[in-house]
Amino acid sequence: MSATARYPFSAVVGMDDLKLALLVNAVSPAVGGVLVRGEKGTAKSTAVRALAALLPGQQAVAGCRFGCDPDAPDPECPDGPHPSGAVPEDRPARLVELPVGASEDRLVGSLDIERALTEGVTAFEPGLLAAAHRGVLYVDEVNLLHDHLVDLMLDAAAMGTCHVEREGVSVRHAARFLLVGTMNPEEGELRPQLLDRFGLTVEVAATRDPAERAEVVRRRLAFETDPDGFAAGFQHEEEELAERIRAARKRLPGVVLTDAALRQVTAVCAAFEVDGLRADIVTARAAMALAAWRDRTEVTADDVRDAARLSLPHRRRRDPFDAPGLDDDKLSEALQEAGEQDPKGPEDDPDGPGSPDGDGGSDADGGGDADGGDGGSDADGGGDAGQGPAPDADSGGPAQEGDAPPGPSPGRPDDRSSEEGESERKASGAGGEQASEAGETFRPRLFSVKGIGAGAPGRRSRAETPFGRASGSRTPGDGHKGMGPLHLTATLRAAAPHQRVRGRMGPGLVLHRGDLREAVREGREGNLVLFCVDASGSMAARQRMRAVKGAVLSLLLDAYQRRDKVGLVTFRGREGRVELPPTSSVEAGARRLRELRTGGRTPLAAGLLRAADVLRVERLRDARRRPLLVLVTDGRATHGGLDQALRAAAWIGAQDVRTVVVDCESGPVRLGLAERLAAQAGGEAVRLEELGAEALTGLVRGTRRAA
Repeated sequence: MSATARYPFSAVVGMDDLKLALLVNAVSPAVGGVLVRGEKGTAKSTAVRALAALLPGQQAVAGCRFGCDPDAPDPECPDGPHPSGAVPEDRPARLVELPVGASEDRLVGSLDIERALTEGVTAFEPGLLAAAHRGVLYVDEVNLLHDHLVDLMLDAAAMGTCHVEREGVSVRHAARFLLVGTMNPEEGELRPQLLDRFGLTVEVAATRDPAERAEVVRRRLAFETDPDGFAAGFQHEEEELAERIRAARKRLPGVVLTDAALRQVTAVCAAFEVDGLRADIVTARAAMALAAWRDRTEVTADDVRDAARLSLPHRRRRDPFDAPGLDDDKLSEALQEAGEQDPKGPEDDPDGPGSPDGDGGSDADGGGDADGGDGGSDADGGGDAGQGPAPDADSGGPAQEGDAPPGPSPGRPDDRSSEEGESERKASGAGGEQASEAGETFRPRLFSVKGIGAGAPGRRSRAETPFGRASGSRTPGDGHKGMGPLHLTATLRAAAPHQRVRGRMGPGLVLHRGDLREAVREGREGNLVLFCVDASGSMAARQRMRAVKGAVLSLLLDAYQRRDKVGLVTFRGREGRVELPPTSSVEAGARRLRELRTGGRTPLAAGLLRAADVLRVERLRDARRRPLLVLVTDGRATHGGLDQALRAAAWIGAQDVRTVVVDCESGPVRLGLAERLAAQAGGEAVRLEELGAEALTGLVRGTRRAA
């Protein structure tokens, strides 16, 4: 295969919304980039890499590592100052890929260690953000990138500059680029704060049309057989797209965002209740770019509609349990109402005249593009981003921070002996299964694994990670494989006393291998949080199971925010069942939990043994990810006996598994069975109603030492 051949952008079959979002950003990088969400094997990476070939070439100052424009060089460029008549050089637009395993040094740059040691000077070695300046920065699997790196990348994209303050280096350089990220939602979500920083988002899925799928396969096989010949067959289409991008960029400064179109933008954003004003700004910029792309000098309702479909779906998600997408009927209604408003009269006047601009409801409901077809690039009919109804209000959305679960009322008579007892008797019989809705979510206490781990970066337990603050240094090989990041200060300090003996000549230092020190950095790791939930008849009282589901949903949301893997085991009848194998997708866990039905006897021991088996298998797969077992039960064991359950809990504790038992027992008389289970497992017991407490006596960061 040719080393230079790249799959043509115009050869991508379907994917109209994806191609349109990429082209909008190519016309106006100020839109803020694209986040592409979709299942594996849907040509996400292929389309992104193909876009770079369409971008216009550029001139840069010869020899400048930061790609300064010779017509407007960066006055603070570390390689500058550049004279006004600097020699230019032609170069294509760059596509820079940020790998998931990249370090902070690789992203933002760092001290040039070679020059520091040999010449004794403080020099800056630029990173990937500098290389991406005036080009495309592509991040595959952006949801797997460490939050710290995502923050740095998005800050640079928003400000157009990169600031580096580290190891004696203080540098600022321009970093304006088209940001494109791809992700598979099944592997975990981005935090809402990070989602909001992407300008547009697109949901992609493989087509279900056999003819279209056949065409995809046919083109891919042809490309792999003869990459250069295949690319040559689409050269004319590629040249037309490239020329259209150049023309749209020139046209963009003259595009007018009328007052009527601006009212439609703000009305749509208000109708979907998105947070902040970034959505309004991004939608307006995208609508103007769309108008320029469609060879128009004025934004129309069609432009606003398509811009909203791309800019709002990810911003209306309050938590990972919300379904993406926009309600098309609600979008049309907001556009029509905004178009009918008279800016000169009262908005609530039913007899007031329509908008004087004349581009209200008619444009929203009618016409297609003024430019006709464009080879499938415009997503006017049938993309993924605008599909799907709005989520149901009762689907377990987020609650206000600090809300407590609707747990049992301790002041009432013995609820368990009346309501719960009757529920258990009904549920234990044939056909006694029942399901209850989940209660409101809240901010739960923080449960963490004791000690210092070394697992995947996250936000739960203390760990040694490649990121975080430097907590010390050590000699390479002190029980650790390989050489970690160099601790420059400690290395120089170790070498300094020996320079006279080693006969140092000149300003440099004479280093030996024994002088090297690696940095020890302490941060936070993500854990495996395995929920083991009692779904037997003893939990079937409606109010209590509602509270239990709300509590577990809250813990699931907390696990999502802390970058944990989650799993779900339930037990009822005679066995424990793995409802959700460990995964990074908390959406799947929330879905299984809402569908959970209760009834039957309580095989507590079987549930614990099944959970222990899941933990054993996961430890073989990833020994570095430490587990946290959350057992949700009232402690009763009506099948298998309590003694067997206690022995299973003790065995789990002996496997160095951090265990938290959420005690769901209610009523004035408590048997304390959950506390006995926690003691056997070497963990802690916490009552269901205590999970949402902000501060409890004797707690440190939400954790309590086991008695």
